[in-house]
Amino acid sequence: MKVERLPSRGETLLGTGYRVDHGGKGSNQAVGCARLGAQVSFVARIGADTFGESALALYRDEGVNADEVRQIAEAPTGVGFIVVEAASGHNFITIDPGANERLSARDIAACAALSSPTVLLTQLEIPVAAAEAALTRGRAAGAITILNPAPVRPLPASVLRNVDVLTPNESEARVLAGLAPDSSVRPEEIARELIRAGVKQVVMTLGESGALIVTGTSTTRIPAIRATAVDTTGAGDAFNAGLATALARGASLEVAVQFGVVAGGLAVTKEGVIPSLPHRDQVLEFYLQAGLTPPAWLSTISSEANPA
Repeated sequence: MKVERLPSRGETLLGTGYRVDHGGKGSNQAVGCARLGAQVSFVARIGADTFGESALALYRDEGVNADEVRQIAEAPTGVGFIVVEAASGHNFITIDPGANERLSARDIAACAALSSPTVLLTQLEIPVAAAEAALTRGRAAGAITILNPAPVRPLPASVLRNVDVLTPNESEARVLAGLAPDSSVRPEEIARELIRAGVKQVVMTLGESGALIVTGTSTTRIPAIRATAVDTTGAGDAFNAGLATALARGASLEVAVQFGVVAGGLAVTKEGVIPSLPHRDQVLEFYLQAGLTPPAWLSTISSEANPA
């Protein structure tokens, strides 16, 4: 729902526009990749409930391969509660992972969909052990491994060493580097600390300031696009979907981050998450209207796109 301003501790505010939407970071990112033209296999656990059935219908409609999405009776489908500040589009979110917590490293080891991905994208709404197993399998299969570390938590070096591209926001990056969420350490220094911890490359999302790419030898800033924010809830998922899809098409990291920034920027212009995730044609139209040269593969991408 929307509020005029985000509440303070212990405060009750009146909200408007209550609704129930599809959600979940992994689910959003899978749908986002499919809309941008990637061939997507989604691995997840959902409940044997109404929300679970609704999720399966979404994947059918969006062309996401859900053969590895299993319904279980022992836990409900994960849910999140989102409050959006009407004027700015900023939000806060709380989640109950539910069935997400039942996805195990053993499940990942037995997952046929992870045999030959081009890109493996995961996040932390599943157990760390499952995320680590997925990153390890992706690395062994020769895939580009991407970790979107949200909801953030400290991670062992064994996880970070299997990450090709880490995509935190600023506060998430601080936590991963062992700093306070409000630390004043410069983003570049935080990213370099994460690289020293084992991550190959860091792509830090900076909201209205775009994104920062830090590798072992370089630092590059990618500016945000001009957009009027209505709801920022799905921006991070749209960004990660754009990044993963572009990398699966063979784009350089800088081009892929630019593509992700465009996808994320378009997402903030609409309310809700699934409604805001852009389709390939919308991204292509933005490039053309902005006088930018779109990636060559963007106009030729098809249902035979590389798997992510």
